[in-house]
Amino acid sequence: MHSSRFIQKLDRPVLTAADVPYNARLVFNAGVTKYNGKYEMVFRNDYCGDDPYKLTGTNIGLATSDDGVQWSVAPQPCFVLEDAEIQRAYDPRLTVIDGVCYMCFAIDTLHGLRGGIAKTEDFAHFDVLSMSLPDNRNMVLFPEKIGGCYVRLERPMPVYSRRHRDRFDVWLSESPDLQFWGRHRLVCAVEDVPFANDKIGPAAPPVRTDKGWLTTFHAVELDTTRGKNGWEDRWQKSYTAGIMLLDLHDPSKVLGIHKEPLIACDLPYEEEDGFRKNVIFPGGMILEDDGTVKIYYGASDTVECMATADADDLVRLCLEN
Repeated sequence: MHSSRFIQKLDRPVLTAADVPYNARLVFNAGVTKYNGKYEMVFRNDYCGDDPYKLTGTNIGLATSDDGVQWSVAPQPCFVLEDAEIQRAYDPRLTVIDGVCYMCFAIDTLHGLRGGIAKTEDFAHFDVLSMSLPDNRNMVLFPEKIGGCYVRLERPMPVYSRRHRDRFDVWLSESPDLQFWGRHRLVCAVEDVPFANDKIGPAAPPVRTDKGWLTTFHAVELDTTRGKNGWEDRWQKSYTAGIMLLDLHDPSKVLGIHKEPLIACDLPYEEEDGFRKNVIFPGGMILEDDGTVKIYYGASDTVECMATADADDLVRLCLEN
């Protein structure tokens, strides 16, 4: 698979483990936003001990930029949850609502996978507002209230009702206060995406356009004939990024979806020495004043990358299918 011709990638990653001033091995799946005049990035950092191919832990780091391309990493991780029930927090997403920065994140616990929401004013102190029931994650918040409520996209993982296999979809829920969530409804299912046969889920938080909410998602294809694709003996999945447009007033309604991947692994730096090759996972999307969209994505679960596109082009891709 190849990325859409409307996507322009940089000639290098924007962040790698070599840029991090503490123990780091895999730096990827970052959330990115503009906040108080700066670009802010919170990134997933998986680290190792003496064996560089044996991961021993995960934390969330912080990087800051003036232009969204050149990043400076803080001297230590910014977010680690200390609780006997929680094993790790990872895959952060950032959304600014009414001048307040919120971070969604995934949590591995002793009793299931959960999604959390925290708020911060300085990226040093986080107030955790809510954590979902298992099993649910890949949560992203819309950047404004809709119909008086906070709204999020999420990916529940209903193994029993899906006959004990992956078959996960994008759902939406609403909240009056970011703590209590309800009015759950399906937004987009695996069968709606021609380049997914395993699961789909939210990616970067949506951005508002005149035509609707421009929304990325991750799409997973399973091919059991694949063998070794990275560190593991066998990695049979490939992740690509898709794009869809949701209704401004009822974002559970899909106005259009592009029927081909928007971003796929097709450059050497997205593949070389990858932990799991053939993986693209967007976590941040910023709409600039000139109509350019910056999309930040993890590649092969190893490095953080960036691509740009014209927002109007992406809207047309969604509506012309």
